[in-house]
Amino acid sequence: MWYNFNMEKIIITATAESIEQVKELLEVGIDRIYVGEKEYGLRLPHTFSYDELRQIAALVHEAGKKLTVAVNALMHQEMMNKIKPFLDFLVDIQADYITVGDAGVFYALKRDGYPFKTIYDASTMVASSRQVNFWGQKAGASEAVLAREIPSAELFKMQDILEIPVEILVYGASIIHHSKRPLLQNYYNFTHIDDEKSRERDLFLAEPSDPDSHYSIFEDNHGTHIFANNDLDMMTKLGELVEYGFTHWKLEGIYTPGHNFVEIAKLFVQARELIETNQLTHDQAFLLDEQVHQLHPKNRFLDTGFYEYDPDQVK
Repeated sequence: MWYNFNMEKIIITATAESIEQVKELLEVGIDRIYVGEKEYGLRLPHTFSYDELRQIAALVHEAGKKLTVAVNALMHQEMMNKIKPFLDFLVDIQADYITVGDAGVFYALKRDGYPFKTIYDASTMVASSRQVNFWGQKAGASEAVLAREIPSAELFKMQDILEIPVEILVYGASIIHHSKRPLLQNYYNFTHIDDEKSRERDLFLAEPSDPDSHYSIFEDNHGTHIFANNDLDMMTKLGELVEYGFTHWKLEGIYTPGHNFVEIAKLFVQARELIETNQLTHDQAFLLDEQVHQLHPKNRFLDTGFYEYDPDQVK
């Protein structure tokens, strides 16, 4: 069976863990590179220095592609008081897009007339078309990041109401909880444990009723982050997503380090090319998906998340 498409251009955004990986992702055909620094960006594979961000911006623009910078932290007043120099720096390096999840940042952008296109990103809380449209109308957001917990039955209904494009996570770890509190450190204090809390420590939670469950958890300067039991892989659903108008895809490499992430990105670029030339078959999609599974970290599992759930199951 062949998919049949008549659609807008498919845009693929990918995170990057190094300047070298930025170069590789650009070479394989990624449209937007997603990076950030330590104070204002959440859940990044790597936090870059200002000098590194300047180098990345030059590489991205030289390749004719777009740079998205994460400004999606949960803000408190001290952070807002210090944000202007960072936003000025992003103007200087000509960042094309910034992700924003805090109303205070939208206010500062509008007040001071910053030129960025903004992507509304409040992670798990963006679950309705009206919410997306509100931020598009009131704050001028040009795009939005949808929550990962929306079943396809609800997702497809949203498209008729959405006024701005939305981004769909098609590969990678999916955040399900973020607290500004140092939950891991509090646990260590209570249990008198002295251990690392970083992502590299590869800590996870398991449900008492399901010892095989694996909810990755780490703590950083933004608090505690908990991820879904399995990582997302939507390779076999890309045709259906495009058919319903979802053409902005995100590849998240926070738990997929090194060259394997670039190879996975290449597979999604290949799928896009097949879709855009009306050549993607179900069999080809499954073959590409098998390759994604081979490249994915062996200690982590993949599924399609809530995509095939009955909406009543997730309310």
